[in-house]
Amino acid sequence: MDGKRDYKKEFPDLYHPKQAPALVEVPPMTFIMVDGRGDPNEEGGSYQQAVGLLYGLTFTIKMSRKSGSAPEGYFEYVVPPLEGLWWSEDALWQGESAPDKSRFCWTSMIRQPEFVTPEVFCWAKEALAKKKPELDLSPARLETFCEGLCVQAMHVGPYDTEPATLARMQQFVRDSGCREDLENGRRHHELYLGDPRRTAPERLRTVLRHPVARGADG
Repeated sequence: MDGKRDYKKEFPDLYHPKQAPALVEVPPMTFIMVDGRGDPNEEGGSYQQAVGLLYGLTFTIKMSRKSGSAPEGYFEYVVPPLEGLWWSEDALWQGESAPDKSRFCWTSMIRQPEFVTPEVFCWAKEALAKKKPELDLSPARLETFCEGLCVQAMHVGPYDTEPATLARMQQFVRDSGCREDLENGRRHHELYLGDPRRTAPERLRTVLRHPVARGADG
């Protein structure tokens, strides 16, 4: 493949869905993940620390070639977008109302290229620890995430207006003869294609994904 590998372009069905809800079968992918809880908007809070840790490890791996430490099978690539799995002590997004963000639980994560093995991940942690010894790297883990069948749609606008898009997704699920499936650790999923620090809220683009199963309840 010429140039850098860009997963967003290679898999448009996963990263650039239409605004109209649709079903998608999501293949297994490898991620660096960090779990946490609390309001993601809290300045200097655990969510922002987790995101910083994810990017620190991700760019340590990406820049390994320049340091002469590129792992076997390394190829040039565009870093995939930040993603997040979300749940709450309360139900997430009932109807048009948003939940109490202080009660959020989340897994923040970034997809990794296929050459990132457990050994490469351990190397990245060691390399980052030498560069930034003040960081606590223990919350980060490497995991293969098998998401399976989901309904998804592109949400355009502020994060706080997501309930309207989710309501359309839930109606689509009912109309398609499927049902939401939040059992066995399956979670509401978001992929962030815009940077809220540089993009106007009304222009933010977020892929919303919800796990489903064939066959309606009942």
